[in-house]
Amino acid sequence: MNDADRELVSAARPLVTNMILSEDDRSAATVASAIRSSSGGIYTGVCVHLSCGIGFCAEHAAVAEMIKHGETQVDTIVAVTDEDIYEPCGRCRELLAQIDSRNKSARVILKEDLVVTLAELLPHHYLTQ
Repeated sequence: MNDADRELVSAARPLVTNMILSEDDRSAATVASAIRSSSGGIYTGVCVHLSCGIGFCAEHAAVAEMIKHGETQVDTIVAVTDEDIYEPCGRCRELLAQIDSRNKSARVILKEDLVVTLAELLPHHYLTQ
């Protein structure tokens, strides 16, 4: 991980708060995400866990923030908890692939010492062939 990657982790990590919502089984901000767009902008988001499955991942919230600012191309993305780095789930990988076909070359931080491209996480993807 380079200094720019550490900057993304540092942008996301303070957003992790584990906020309890209306009931104990409903929470938010247990995971935070940060995206660096191709223009260098940094966009963040947090997850929302709801009991009926209508919540969303932190990566989705960060993508929405990026789109709100008129951007779709991801340079690098990371998702974190207060101590760990998380791999994006399949739904998040698919979202990144569908919002911009150039995102197949987006860098995805998986661990402190492991960064891969979205294409490596989605081999033989129907949109990136």
